[in-house]
Amino acid sequence: MEPQQVIEVLDGWNFWTKDQDIGIERKEYRTIIERLHRTSQIVVLTGVRRSGKSTLLKQYIHFLIRQGMDRKDCLYINFEEPKFIGQLSLDFLQQSYEAYREIVQPKGKPAIFLDEVQLIPGWEKFVRGIHEKNEAAVFVSGSSATLLSSEFATVLTGRHVDLKVFPLRFREFLNFKNVTISSQLDLLAHKPRIRQLLWEYLEYGGFPLVVLKEEKKEILTAYFDDILTKDVAERHHIKKTAKLKSLATFYLSNASSLASFRKIKDFLGLSLDSVERFSSYLQEAYIVFLMNKFSYSLKEQEVNPKKAYGIDNGLKNIMSFRFRENIGQLYENTIFLELLQRGKELYYWKGKGECDFVIKEGQKIIAAIQVSYLLTTRKEQEVQSLLEALEEFKLNEGLIITGEYEGREQRGNKSIVYIPLWKWLLA
Repeated sequence: MEPQQVIEVLDGWNFWTKDQDIGIERKEYRTIIERLHRTSQIVVLTGVRRSGKSTLLKQYIHFLIRQGMDRKDCLYINFEEPKFIGQLSLDFLQQSYEAYREIVQPKGKPAIFLDEVQLIPGWEKFVRGIHEKNEAAVFVSGSSATLLSSEFATVLTGRHVDLKVFPLRFREFLNFKNVTISSQLDLLAHKPRIRQLLWEYLEYGGFPLVVLKEEKKEILTAYFDDILTKDVAERHHIKKTAKLKSLATFYLSNASSLASFRKIKDFLGLSLDSVERFSSYLQEAYIVFLMNKFSYSLKEQEVNPKKAYGIDNGLKNIMSFRFRENIGQLYENTIFLELLQRGKELYYWKGKGECDFVIKEGQKIIAAIQVSYLLTTRKEQEVQSLLEALEEFKLNEGLIITGEYEGREQRGNKSIVYIPLWKWLLA
């Protein structure tokens, strides 16, 4: 493409001549991006497709302009722009940047935002060059953990700071539904509405567009297909796409269940190598997470079955079609995602019983959490499993996250705290 044509296409995405739609602000992420920007490093956003990375980049551009930055000093390139198909290369990236400098003529040190940058082979060399010459602040985003694979990380060692972007947390979800919780009084005033909306959150998840639109199942189905096709099958040249879909469906349908590669191999009719590779690809695309059993032996962590979780309950539900039967799984999946976003290092633990989550900090387990939507029939079993974990890790207090029950009880020298999911998510 000629430079003028490139700029003409880019003008449709940028703020140079008009404002862009920036959606509902996710202030927590914007604050983090602002803090990372101040490090003067390359800011890297990764996360599942459609989790809101592109919108966050635009929201930050809008923020910079509000702070006084000239509109022409921000360059945003979305490499999934249809008019760029067939053009994507390192040369194209370099030429687009040069066209921007020549035609748009930024007035100060620009900020460059490269969206879905993994589509450009060798992008990290361009970014490193710009960064080392201090020509511009650089922000990149991508829908794959391989964005920071060992190959890229070698080129960018010590030059980048990272941020993982997830679909909406429950507090953000409430904000999208015009329910703002900023105090204990708000929590009490909106309690009926919060509990009602929790059911919608459990059923359809937190992808921003899904939250805002009526056609939720149609959008979720399209997301699932897009992630598998663009971020897994095409990227890794997978021909057995039906088997890949079966594996992804298996993990999402059985979220919070133990998963053994050998058993999955027999169930799906795949080789052990294919199950392991496909599983790693699904994790790279952030659609599936596999959590290890805690052990002080790394070898034992690897050989034991893992617990599978999905990136979003909405995706899980369109794959399993059993929403009401799976409330316990949905609770556990929601708690896993929330703990992950709180920056916790997570494991499950198994003795005579099983503890759903133990949290590691440094070399120690600092907390144990059990999940039980309905305590009526399983209370003693859940409590005994938690007490076993508390004894193993020399903890004085454990947490059980419930459907509605709230309270505290003493078992010997151990305290058990019960809290409803909706309240814990907003703590």
